Amino acid sequence: MPLPLPQRLGVWLVGARGSVATTTVAGAGAMAAGLTGTTGCVTAEPEFADAALPAFDDLVFGGHDVSAVPLPKRAEQLADSGVLPGWFLEQVQPALSAADREIRPGATVDHGRRTQQEVAEGLVADLRSFRSRTGVTAVVVVNVASTEAPAPLHPATASLEAMRAALATDSTVLPLSSLYAYAALSAGCAYVDFTPSTGARLPALDELARLNGLPYAGSDGKTGETLVKSVLAPMFRMRALKVRSWSGTNLLGGGDGATLADPAAAAGKIESKGHAVREILGHSVEGHTHIDHVPDLGEWKTAWDHISFEGFLGTRMTLQFTWQGCDSALAAPLVLDLARLMGLALRRGEAGPQSQLGFFFKDPVDATEHGLAAQYERLRDWATDGPVPR
Repeated sequence: MPLPLPQRLGVWLVGARGSVATTTVAGAGAMAAGLTGTTGCVTAEPEFADAALPAFDDLVFGGHDVSAVPLPKRAEQLADSGVLPGWFLEQVQPALSAADREIRPGATVDHGRRTQQEVAEGLVADLRSFRSRTGVTAVVVVNVASTEAPAPLHPATASLEAMRAALATDSTVLPLSSLYAYAALSAGCAYVDFTPSTGARLPALDELARLNGLPYAGSDGKTGETLVKSVLAPMFRMRALKVRSWSGTNLLGGGDGATLADPAAAAGKIESKGHAVREILGHSVEGHTHIDHVPDLGEWKTAWDHISFEGFLGTRMTLQFTWQGCDSALAAPLVLDLARLMGLALRRGEAGPQSQLGFFFKDPVDATEHGLAAQYERLRDWATDGPVPR
């Protein structure tokens, strides 16, 4: 059922003391205080002026994390590395401290003697308490935690009934991202997976979302190299130029780079990054994406791509591009956009996968369109005109 207007919207961040989450909270606080503009926030553009979105200063933050480093301290670290401007730290301190008071200990892979159902019940209690304590009308849970390695699907995830029965006796049914998604949907919250982790992309969780009338979206925020790919690949296709190979090298520092140094964790990321090109071109091409951890880069990342293509009369040509950016600064405004847009979906009473949000993701759930321009048009039309059929 649609929610009333106006509303304060809760934004619950999984990985709430990480770089992306800290930049998100600090950025929202800076905008609310008039310290910065809305550069990077898609929903702040004039095309979305008529959309009934929650205001940026109506967002209330909390979250789960296993880290004990307070958000103000984490913000200082990011300022030291050049991610956040040091001059505004004192002025956004109240926003950071308020969010930090709403952070609760997160779940871990080792549940001890508890079943996953018991762990999930604790996460649900945190979410319900947050909603009650802060007086928000609704809550959007956004997973910005570290990428997890792809996990084999447990047979019990084929249906909600089977999954619930298994969760009560087993501690290995769901990967952590899906356990958070289960808790979010059980607590009456929308869920967004900004990572390539499994999240809500399981039949049982889709069933739960539809049963509870809740929206979910994902997967893997499109902030850099894949953003460029989603513009270039349609160009090649529209101009009837045959792409023969597309190879990329990603150099990452920071926590994300450390996580993706594990080949198992990197596997899901690499698959997600290659999805768009295949879908847009309509065929596979030679070449792979490589991810290397370079600690010296800190919070920055560099992507270099080499594209070999064929033109008229079989003439061989190449295109290369280099993208250098700060992932947290690129991701944070999109997290704010997604929270506002999911708030709109909640207001409209929409349920299940929100494919119109594919504009923001490398591997969008329940969507076949991967070209950035077409994705943008669909997002804008949905936000300003109401639900748009797939």
